[in-house]
Amino acid sequence: MFKKNHKLNQWLWKWHFIAGLISLPIVILLAITGGIYLFKDSYEAPRQAHIKTVKVEGEPISYQEQWQLAKPNLHKPPFTMVIPTEANQATAFTSGMFSHKKSVFINPYKGEITGNINPKDTDMHKVRKLHGELLLGKFGTKIVELVASWLFVLIITGIYVFWPAKKEGIKGFFKIRFKQGKRILFRDLHTVFGFWISILLLMTLAGGMPWTDVFGDSFKWVQKVTNTGFPKTWNARSLKSHAEGKPISLDDMVTLAKSMDLKGEVSLGLPKDKIGVYSIYNTTFDLGAQKRFHFDQYSGEQLVHHNWEDVGILMRGRMWFMAFHQGQFGLWNWVLMICVAVLLTFISVAALVSYLKRKPDGKWGTPKVPAKFKVGYGVMALIVLLGVVFPLFGFSVLAIIVVELLKKKRLRSE
Repeated sequence: MFKKNHKLNQWLWKWHFIAGLISLPIVILLAITGGIYLFKDSYEAPRQAHIKTVKVEGEPISYQEQWQLAKPNLHKPPFTMVIPTEANQATAFTSGMFSHKKSVFINPYKGEITGNINPKDTDMHKVRKLHGELLLGKFGTKIVELVASWLFVLIITGIYVFWPAKKEGIKGFFKIRFKQGKRILFRDLHTVFGFWISILLLMTLAGGMPWTDVFGDSFKWVQKVTNTGFPKTWNARSLKSHAEGKPISLDDMVTLAKSMDLKGEVSLGLPKDKIGVYSIYNTTFDLGAQKRFHFDQYSGEQLVHHNWEDVGILMRGRMWFMAFHQGQFGLWNWVLMICVAVLLTFISVAALVSYLKRKPDGKWGTPKVPAKFKVGYGVMALIVLLGVVFPLFGFSVLAIIVVELLKKKRLRSE
């Protein structure tokens, strides 16, 4: 146990309080929508089964013929085909990426389209948009990023403010006072549970930040200048086929892909034009097992082969935390993220209840800081560091400083 600086504790408590009060509604919204989105697969599976599942009857038509059926219904590259693993599985052909993604499903036995799936038209896509941008587009994304940036500060200041006094010992980390009134009870519920999930919250935030605008773009820039992102040929953008002879059939490429025995869902990237290439890659949450192969569409020559080890360290870390954020490392990760969502909602509501119980009538009840207190260089350095790492947080701190200076100037002139 260490001895806390009482004045610093009061100063950090003040800013923990202010930041928490401002961001509380959005934090609760993010926790609830994030928890709901974790049920995406189980929610969508029965609603899409009639499109993705077919009746096995007779012999299937070739993949090349299926591709010709799907092509008129797809809008723009990149084009991919998910290699079926079950006989009753419709063949999925996909175009575009992210919100522009569209999938067409083919019944290989009847040679007809079973349906289309556009992620942006689904209920869960709306939940994701609410979670990531408050349904306000780029402006909403920046609000979420600002709140997420302040959440790092809330967690750090919360840990310091909560840290028990030396005389309390280890018991202080578990102490919940049930018999001293609702204000104390809800305060303890907020602080104790908040402390014990703080590391998980930081990991969850780290997984969400790459999707943001300002931090996300800055992170991508760092990856680029340090060469720690994906290899340039990871997505085959700079690779070309030599247009000589007859292209290899899609069926031959499917046979090759199946022979590789890759882990997880295996996809086949289709040439977007006469000099495009074939790509075989797998999607699995055992990130270390991910592989990518790119082939000349005429000769079948392997142009590039990438393992997960070829990916830069920043990108590997980014992808790990993003997968962790979405609960994609198996049942344990999914359950853990559900618990984080529930507990974050709980400690946020507990904080609000505790505040309302202690709030004086007609006042905000902002914690007081000793007039002579001056922030130390260590704290200032930490604030500057956080402001550089999270630019929107940095700009908001500058705005607060300007407002505080103007307020003091006004008080002196009165």
